[in-house]
Amino acid sequence: MSITIRAIEPGDNVAMASIIRETLTEFGLNIPGTAYFDESTDHLYESFQIDKSVYFVALEEGEIVGGVGLFPTNGLPEGTVELVKMYLKSKSRGKGLGKELMLKCIALAKTLGYKKIYLESMPELSTAVSAYEKLGFKLLQKPLGDTGHYSCEIWMLYQIV
Repeated sequence: MSITIRAIEPGDNVAMASIIRETLTEFGLNIPGTAYFDESTDHLYESFQIDKSVYFVALEEGEIVGGVGLFPTNGLPEGTVELVKMYLKSKSRGKGLGKELMLKCIALAKTLGYKKIYLESMPELSTAVSAYEKLGFKLLQKPLGDTGHYSCEIWMLYQIV
């Protein structure tokens, strides 16, 4: 199987927006306060053209099957970046691709000078939450920053070493 991970390109917006919305619908999370309704979901390429941010897409046999980004969300503590919009098509889950995307983000965050990575999730995405914990993310008692995702009930932080 041929897997490629690269930075998002303008032509990837439609495919990634579809993957994000399909995944959230699959888990019953197509609700306000999630990425389903984020304006940026339809404009990922444009949203990640700011300094110290990146969005990676994963391609399987040339087809976009998912992605993840790092974004310096407003209101986060100094030296902290948010891991955002981590989604994979159902057929691409359970193969280690999510872990590969996460490790790429962790390595880049370190290169960019970040000390911590913050993320938000939901109980319905327990498999993802478990994967984050295995990589070293720790649960927090309350949210950080101004993400706008008020429906998220799980907050996690990773200390870059």
